Amino acid sequence: MMRFKGALAHKFAESPILQLRLPAWRSRLMALLILSCFGVLLGRSFYLQVLNNDFLQEKGESRYRRDLEVSASRGRIADRNGDVLAISTPMKSVWAIPADARLTPEQAKQLAQLLEIDGKELARKLASDKSFIFLQRQIPPDVAERIAALKLPGIGQNKEYRRYYPTGEMTAHMVGFTGVDDKGLEGVELAFQGQLLGHPGSRSVIKDRRGQIVEDVGSIKPPQDGRDIRLSLDSKIQYLAYSQLKQAISDNKAKAGGAVVLDARTGEILALANWPTYNPNNRESLSGAQLRNRAVTDTFEPGSTLKPFTAALALEKGKFRFDSIIDTAPGRLTIGKATISDSHAHGLLTVAQIIQKSSNVGAAKMAATLAPQEMWDMFDAVGFGQVPRLGFPGEVGGRLRPWKTWRPIEQATMSYGHGISVSLMQLVRAYTVFARDGDLIPLTLTRAESPFVQGVPVFSPQTAREVRAMLEMAVQPGGTAPKAQIPGYRVAGKTGTAHKLEGGQYANKYVSSFVGFAPASEPRLIVAVMIDEPGTGRHYGGDVAGPVFSAVMSGSLRTLGIAPDAPLQVAQSPAAKEKL
Repeated sequence: MMRFKGALAHKFAESPILQLRLPAWRSRLMALLILSCFGVLLGRSFYLQVLNNDFLQEKGESRYRRDLEVSASRGRIADRNGDVLAISTPMKSVWAIPADARLTPEQAKQLAQLLEIDGKELARKLASDKSFIFLQRQIPPDVAERIAALKLPGIGQNKEYRRYYPTGEMTAHMVGFTGVDDKGLEGVELAFQGQLLGHPGSRSVIKDRRGQIVEDVGSIKPPQDGRDIRLSLDSKIQYLAYSQLKQAISDNKAKAGGAVVLDARTGEILALANWPTYNPNNRESLSGAQLRNRAVTDTFEPGSTLKPFTAALALEKGKFRFDSIIDTAPGRLTIGKATISDSHAHGLLTVAQIIQKSSNVGAAKMAATLAPQEMWDMFDAVGFGQVPRLGFPGEVGGRLRPWKTWRPIEQATMSYGHGISVSLMQLVRAYTVFARDGDLIPLTLTRAESPFVQGVPVFSPQTAREVRAMLEMAVQPGGTAPKAQIPGYRVAGKTGTAHKLEGGQYANKYVSSFVGFAPASEPRLIVAVMIDEPGTGRHYGGDVAGPVFSAVMSGSLRTLGIAPDAPLQVAQSPAAKEKL
């Protein structure tokens, strides 16, 4: 048996297959290929780890390092005296890194309850393929502490800011408000967005396998806080305007209203109030009517408040003098198929008396001596038909049609404020030409550096002084606004009463207004008041808007310490019967 096995082994060793020799070049080729592969691997390793290791570094850091945003504080808004109107208060935001937020059902339920969101909504957010998401912004500090105590993997918190408005609804339309992302949406918050908004920074942190931050590596980019804004607004005068306007709306059962107080020397807006208003700290269930900054965005036919401009142009062109006589009898004037009427027949009136008694017929007769282009140029020069360019969102330019399209009746009606529309802001600015020596100045929302601003001449100083005297007559006995008088001060101003346009037709609804300035001897403040749709049967500007002007102007003059320029006792007289 052993001899047989040995014979088989001998024959197998002598097999011709085993005796076959491979060519030497094949073994050398295989060795070369293996060495080449090792060379490629070594070269790739050298490239990735020495020459270009960014990719591996990025992949490695992505497993333990995160760059988190560091919020910047928005600049404060203050009034001219430094009283804060808007400030950012620290809050917390809850964020998640979805890839690391491996929560148990019980943990997810607790988190959803604390954030006051639906469990399905939380699950949807945590299933996001984004590397970083916010779960909730601006949460109360006590809620943030309870969430932090849960020590949830992949869930963290950031410090951010929420805007707070100490003066609430009183300054809402002036200051405006911000959204949840701390960006301005209305008012000064939007107008000065570029200055107020800071630039967020970022910091790098190292986290463990549970997603918890274990080390703060450092700041990559420090946050830059926004710049503070000092407004021209005076909080005391703002309160006067707001409270008096609110009371007048209530007393007259009116739909809405607005009031503006302007410094005639600098163009600073000292107060801007609207009603209805809103609380910027709680904006739930707001309507569009509450948000509208009516003094800037709404236009109306100014009525007789435009008559002084017609008179000024007639004086400037040499068509009439202060004491020129105009026959307004019988209180009506027919132009084409239309008839213009006065509330009462006055007969012979001087130009000054036409403004004092607010005669439509007298204003139309003065306008008839002027070329349409001359009137258009004057209206344009005082800012009608142009956006005031304060920077407020929604500013409007009003309606001033091209003079070439005017018919004679349209030129006549525009002489007393019909067929043209303006905003309250445009109107108060236009009156600077009478409060000053005939020049128009720009308006500003921020505190002015200079105590006096140079304007653009519109009328001569002589014309401005003569119209100023006419406006002073309008608030005296025999004028249309004795209720606008202020004890101890000389006042000048003009009433306005205009039907409202609805569907292209004049309705039995009114806009009542008054614009005036004081002290008349050396004007310092201009106050404009507009009451929309008074509903108690009274609608004349002298009755509805005049008392508001008196209260606001009186308090403002005393707040600023402006000396009286008239005897303290003002003659008491019944309201003038002739009103418009």
